Amino acid sequence: MPYYMKLGRLPNKRHIQFRRPDGALYSEELFGTEGFVGPTSTMYHIHPPTQVSGWKAMYGTKPEYVEESVMRMRHLKTAPMEASGDPVTGRVVLFGNADVEMFACNPADRMNYHYKNGQGDECLFVHYGSGSVFTMFGTLKFGPKDYVVLPKGVIYQIVFDELADADRPDGYTKDTMPFGKFIGFETANASHIAPPPRYLSKQTSQFLEHAPYCERDLRVPFEDTDHPLAYDELGDFEVRIKARDCVHSYVYSYHPLDVVGWDGCYYPYCFNIDDFAPIVGKLHMPPPIHQTFEGHNFVICSFCPRVLDFHPEAIPIPYNHSNIDSDEILYYVEGNYKARRGIEVGSISLHPQGIPHGPHPGTVEKSLGKNYTDELAVMCDTFRPMFPTKAALDMDDPHYPESWRADHHAPLEQRNGVAEGRASAEKPITTWP
Repeated sequence: MPYYMKLGRLPNKRHIQFRRPDGALYSEELFGTEGFVGPTSTMYHIHPPTQVSGWKAMYGTKPEYVEESVMRMRHLKTAPMEASGDPVTGRVVLFGNADVEMFACNPADRMNYHYKNGQGDECLFVHYGSGSVFTMFGTLKFGPKDYVVLPKGVIYQIVFDELADADRPDGYTKDTMPFGKFIGFETANASHIAPPPRYLSKQTSQFLEHAPYCERDLRVPFEDTDHPLAYDELGDFEVRIKARDCVHSYVYSYHPLDVVGWDGCYYPYCFNIDDFAPIVGKLHMPPPIHQTFEGHNFVICSFCPRVLDFHPEAIPIPYNHSNIDSDEILYYVEGNYKARRGIEVGSISLHPQGIPHGPHPGTVEKSLGKNYTDELAVMCDTFRPMFPTKAALDMDDPHYPESWRADHHAPLEQRNGVAEGRASAEKPITTWP
């Protein structure tokens, strides 16, 4: 994590006696990564965290990918996605590989259990809805356009507020979207999702001046009268744990969020995409300027409203480019996507490595002279091919690859000028693209 945090009650040294009011010892737990050499946090539980029972396998989670030998550009429309499941069981994996899986979720039900992903980190992006994530580190409040980063192993419960009619997108009802919608990325290779190293000081891990966001923009777990850190309750509490491509059910005889204090550099947090400060330039800047997070073999980027390129002859939309080493997936949140036709809110485009892609015919000329874009999108670039699932094919627009097939020619006024010039033997226009 970017910086050191602490919350609740702590002893003044690690690994020393720290007693409950009844005289028994709190149970210290080192919660860490990479075999004690990665980021860690130290937590103090009311009950020993090893006291669990039940352990039974519930359902498998390994995605089944299809059309793995097909390489083409894809366009998914997720807007018609029906509400189902809860914020965990309702997740529908759309693309994935050995490094990362991408899913979408429109939950229909509330979680009546706690959950721990013991297999990978999660980065959720909330498109619609608001609520709370209750975690062993405290509470996180989330709302529209928040990233919620949940490191591997964190016990949590997501509780959405009921979505107000005014906040529900057009075409949805209380039955078809009762709480909200989010997408997410989950590591599949035991790597961790974190800010790009180039944004951080090598000596202190502090965000550097050129970074498009900093510590002040991160919202960390909190406690207050209405949101206690520790729940001192006895009973039967189910915690579902994802590991080994399966969700397992465990029973705790105490509330799983029983941490009275913690400190360290490994914890969940929120970051709102509107707090990302876009990097702009005189000429069009490449996609790495939008990078927000990264894991092993993939990055997550934020395309935000921004001032466009200010060279007098700048072409303000992306140039044609080949993703020779990576697949590019874009989730469209809101705004006007000037380089694409047929894209709508909730669309997902996939442009695979090795196939050049770029603006649709005619969109370059239309973009000239524009000085601002209101587009908002979340992108994931992967360094291994992303394969679709059956659920993705059900949302796929098979005509999308044909959307580039159109004549490429000069604007009508230039063509008319050339014709007139030829007829009158005037000097031909030489400013064609």
